[in-house]
Amino acid sequence: MTRLISIADNIWIADGDMVDFHGFPYPTRSVVIRLPDDGLWIWSPIKPGEALLNEIRSIGRPEHLVSPNKLHHLFLGHWRLAFPAAKLWGPASTIQKRADLSFEPPLVDQPPAAWMGQIDQCWVRGSFMMDEIAFFHVPSRTVILADLSENFSSKWLLENWAPWQRSLARMMKIVEHWGYAPLDWRISFLRRSKLRLAAARILDWDPQKVIMAHGEWKPQDGREFLTRAFGWVGRPSSLTDRSSKPPSPSVR
Repeated sequence: MTRLISIADNIWIADGDMVDFHGFPYPTRSVVIRLPDDGLWIWSPIKPGEALLNEIRSIGRPEHLVSPNKLHHLFLGHWRLAFPAAKLWGPASTIQKRADLSFEPPLVDQPPAAWMGQIDQCWVRGSFMMDEIAFFHVPSRTVILADLSENFSSKWLLENWAPWQRSLARMMKIVEHWGYAPLDWRISFLRRSKLRLAAARILDWDPQKVIMAHGEWKPQDGREFLTRAFGWVGRPSSLTDRSSKPPSPSVR
């Protein structure tokens, strides 16, 4: 049964069932953040079970159900049925894909008032295939990524992927230590200038932790990990380690 795992004050992860993606089994993960008014912000909702829903109810009121990109939408409807008062959020690409659901205005670079000051965000664009909203939980200095980084362990791959799939994962560097985005998404970025600006902004958050939907999340050394994971983006000065790091955003 899925259970919430606390990783810092007011932020939890929940690992869910596997889903099939073009013949590859993928793990799923959700992030839950409690806002100052006790409202819950739920990112990439996983398949819900009654035990998980009861735990969610025990820590606050589900108010925001968030899709970070057009692939992370499968269970939005299930959660909306469980929590009909919750608002649905996503980039325009998710909203266009899920015309059966009613969303708030599309997410862009500027956080909506509902979580401004607690959760920052960055709209990662430049790909003809997909975009993504990256998030940053300010109090815990945690970056939250969907498919911009995949970080599979050797143990997990051995247990879940065939030998040829494991070889492909290593070739694509979607494995521990590298944490790259999938190759098909990387080559889809034809406008790298927008991508580099987004990557630089994410690094400027100076994260301590990095949570991704697929793979081993990083409880520490987050900026160092992302500098390496964004290595495929390019290496302008804005993506290199700096001797003087910018301060983290303050909680308003």
